[in-house]
Amino acid sequence: MDKLYELAGGIWQWMLANTFYINIILSIVIIFFQRRDTKAVWAWLLILYFIPIVGFFLYLVIGQDLNKSKMFRIKEVEDEINAAIKEQENTIFNNEFGDKFHITDERLMDYKDLVLYNLETGKAEYCENNDVRIFTDGDDKFAALLDGMRHARKFIHLQYYIISKGELFDEILEVLEERVRHGVEVRVLYDSLGSRKIGAANLRRMKKAGIKTGEFFPAFLGIFQFRINYRNHRKIAVIDGNMAYVGGFNIGDEYIDRVQKFGHWRDTHFEIRGEAVNALHLRFMLDWNYATKENLFKINSPQYFNNKIRLRKEKMGIQIITSGPDSKRQEIRDNYLRLINKAKERIYIQTPYFIPDEAVLQSLKIAALSGIDVRLMIPCKPDHPFVYWITYSYAGDLLESGARCYCFDDGFLHAKGMVVDGIVSCYGTANMDVRSFGLDFEVNAVIYSAEVSMELEKIFLNDLTRCSEMTKYDYDRRTMGIRVKEQISRLFAPLM
Repeated sequence: MDKLYELAGGIWQWMLANTFYINIILSIVIIFFQRRDTKAVWAWLLILYFIPIVGFFLYLVIGQDLNKSKMFRIKEVEDEINAAIKEQENTIFNNEFGDKFHITDERLMDYKDLVLYNLETGKAEYCENNDVRIFTDGDDKFAALLDGMRHARKFIHLQYYIISKGELFDEILEVLEERVRHGVEVRVLYDSLGSRKIGAANLRRMKKAGIKTGEFFPAFLGIFQFRINYRNHRKIAVIDGNMAYVGGFNIGDEYIDRVQKFGHWRDTHFEIRGEAVNALHLRFMLDWNYATKENLFKINSPQYFNNKIRLRKEKMGIQIITSGPDSKRQEIRDNYLRLINKAKERIYIQTPYFIPDEAVLQSLKIAALSGIDVRLMIPCKPDHPFVYWITYSYAGDLLESGARCYCFDDGFLHAKGMVVDGIVSCYGTANMDVRSFGLDFEVNAVIYSAEVSMELEKIFLNDLTRCSEMTKYDYDRRTMGIRVKEQISRLFAPLM
């Protein structure tokens, strides 16, 4: 032990003596070998030179860039997917989109360019035969999920950023164990950092029950987590290929209002039935393959996809879009940006963290200055105070342009999404911040449906009754303490 302390002391002394040279090397790496936003480059350089030792360790934990090569391969089904994508692209190029996909709402024709963008950049197939059920309460969402799992006959696949031990997970585990005993395949994929409170006992319990588990970017030696960035923030559940869930709710007691710290947890989650279930399941399978090296496409992939789709009288189009640090484009961010630029009347946004990049911020400002009703809803009660003050600062920027901003008072707002003109909506796991845009793995559903979008608008307007409006008058008169918190926090916005 004495030798270990002596070695650690020697390393520390060496770092102190060579801090200047370490910073020079890291600066060269950041400037010349990593393609970063200019603001992020300057932020890292300031940190390295003003707090050199601390800055070095911060860089090791959150500053390393991820290789942009594609992490998730789908070579077993690439030909089939590419053929379907090509067919849909040709449909749009040949001006047959409306007829092919039975578009009866002419307003949706204005969004065929967004459909095309998602086809070309993210291989996001347009799925037309779908039903969507919206959940805003954790008890309702998990009651539906548990009921669906109890009726599972083939498989249950769960993927959550956070899985924490507690009442909710105990109830879920009991159902999963019971289904395994009846021959149902069960897989649970979780993020190592987000699910650090899952509990070793629960992992042993799942293994003993025959539940397969996967851990995304596991900690070094099971203890040291060197990747604060690049987390798998997706929340997907797929049951028998018949139904799927996607949205903001994780598995933890705070999401069903059992934790008093946050009070009521207000979120948005979708239950989807129809063609889009296959798209969500494909995303799960890719993430599972990467994390566990178990190739589900080679095991028995036909059983995982449902080709018997129940048709609706009114078609409902959905594209499942994903983004992550391994992608050269920020697909979800670009969808938000395109929706903002296409808005004609109103833009309603809900997000717990509002740290937009310059393009998104300026687009929202231009929309507001152009007479479009831009409304932003953020939490009043922060779960991360540092991020909250950055959010508060950017909300102030929108107020300057005539947008309206609201703070949700009735607990914690965790819903993540946007509705435009009551026609198209984009909700899922991605926050309106630079972390979700480029640093974490996310999944959203773009829903081309006035039926669903109008329902989401009604929910938004109902939420306003539980909000306090942040006016420009009030914001301009904020205290000096708040101003200091905003300015200090905003310096680190490019790194969030």
